[in-house]
Amino acid sequence: MKFDVAIVGSGLAGLSVALHLADTRKVVVISKRSLLDGASNWAQGGIAAVLDSGDSHEQHISDTLIAGAGLCDEGATRHIVEHGREAIEWLIEQGVPFTRDATAELGYHLTREGGHSQRRIIHAADATGHAVQVTLEQKVRSHPNITILEDHCAIDVIRSDKLDANAVPSCLGLYVQEIASGKVKTLAADQTVLATGGAGKVYLYTTNPDTATGDGIAMAWRAGCRVANMEFIQFHPTCLYHPYAKSFLISEAVRGEGGILKLPAAAGSAAGKRFMLEHDPRAELAPRDVVARAIDFEMKKRGLDYVELDITHQPPEFLKTHFPTIYARCLELGIDITTQPIPVVPAAHYTCGGVVTDMHGRTDLPSLYAIGETAYTGLHGANRLASNSLLECLVLGRSAARHIEQQPKPKTLDLPAWDESRVTDADEEVVITQNWDELRRFMWNYVSIVRTTKRLERAQHRIGLLREEIYEYYSHFRITRDLLELRNLVDVASMIVDSALSRRESRGLHYSQDFPETLPKALPTVLSPPARK
Repeated sequence: MKFDVAIVGSGLAGLSVALHLADTRKVVVISKRSLLDGASNWAQGGIAAVLDSGDSHEQHISDTLIAGAGLCDEGATRHIVEHGREAIEWLIEQGVPFTRDATAELGYHLTREGGHSQRRIIHAADATGHAVQVTLEQKVRSHPNITILEDHCAIDVIRSDKLDANAVPSCLGLYVQEIASGKVKTLAADQTVLATGGAGKVYLYTTNPDTATGDGIAMAWRAGCRVANMEFIQFHPTCLYHPYAKSFLISEAVRGEGGILKLPAAAGSAAGKRFMLEHDPRAELAPRDVVARAIDFEMKKRGLDYVELDITHQPPEFLKTHFPTIYARCLELGIDITTQPIPVVPAAHYTCGGVVTDMHGRTDLPSLYAIGETAYTGLHGANRLASNSLLECLVLGRSAARHIEQQPKPKTLDLPAWDESRVTDADEEVVITQNWDELRRFMWNYVSIVRTTKRLERAQHRIGLLREEIYEYYSHFRITRDLLELRNLVDVASMIVDSALSRRESRGLHYSQDFPETLPKALPTVLSPPARK
């Protein structure tokens, strides 16, 4: 199968690149499940952009740099912020039904979230990601130049010098597996875009969907690309705590609209106490790393399973209008947010690091791009500012598409088929299940919100043993989606731990009890790829 552009991932990053290219290029979009099963579809809060005359690019840049704890790349931040409005206008042109407000300058309601000095979050009620994805999905499905391969799992990209040792290294396409049949297909592409999202599933508790297994980051790293800042995993402060609620996020906007964090009845005499002011003067509107650490501290100090987020002081109609999805889901579980506080816990939410790219999404390997949560552009620094993620997807998605359109068409090569001649069917799938569970559990216990060198070293040791088992299994048995995802997760886990061990300070999302101070100079953590065999 031959295409001009192969895009791995069907979130906002992948679909925006596809739509910007489809009028001039033959494009294929590869999705592990359906087009709507990625993290973008789950995004509740909205998209940050300067859309009001009372706001400014300088204020948005400043808020981003402050949240990023000194590690944001100011040039990248400025580029993305300054292109925010045109990205939003493009979505409006596509027909995205953002929540309207007749009194606002642009005609749309803007909310405020933690770390923002202004109301600048444009949203579609509390299901912005879904509204955006449904709109773009319809356009992608109807475009004649876009081929869609759903339920296909990417395996690895194909390097030119793997086929010819004398060739200049570049990406020629990739191998993908059709999940239903197990058949591996060879996709030749002039340009390949990795837009697979983050790696939240490396942790036991996460707000991410099952697709977030770090595929693009691991594939690019194995292909010879640098990764950076992998120690900075953002834990969202408020994931719904309930035995029947899987990974349901309580949007930052709930705190933006006045939600207060309090201690639950299990805290005894301290029950009902508001605690955030003791941790930060910005209270509930402090950046996510601050709020998540504060909740983690209170839970561990008092032996609590959760804390409570209370927004009952707002009128019921306001809550039903602004947070219809949250209101309905909580009500299904017996929680009426108009009269009851919401039980919440922190959970792994966003991968701030990723594959090193420039402002066109280019990686270290020619003809290979990375966009969105898969990439490290320098925007997020040591902690992502709320609602900057979808903005990055849009701005860099357009930038990558424009760069791809300017590239000359390379010489077409015949790529080899996937070789299964030396493998057999797996005899014991329990090995994968056991390793998957073990990896996520020790990452949660040893490498989560608060870290120590001893815990990180224990995790590093376990990762080494798991990697040997997984790679031996990969070498001898036919692949499955579970095996491919586990292989990617153990690679990503290794990057997170190695990066965390090398940072001998506490900054942003990385907090070490052994190195609680912040060094005077902020430097990114850059990992070189493994030696090629």
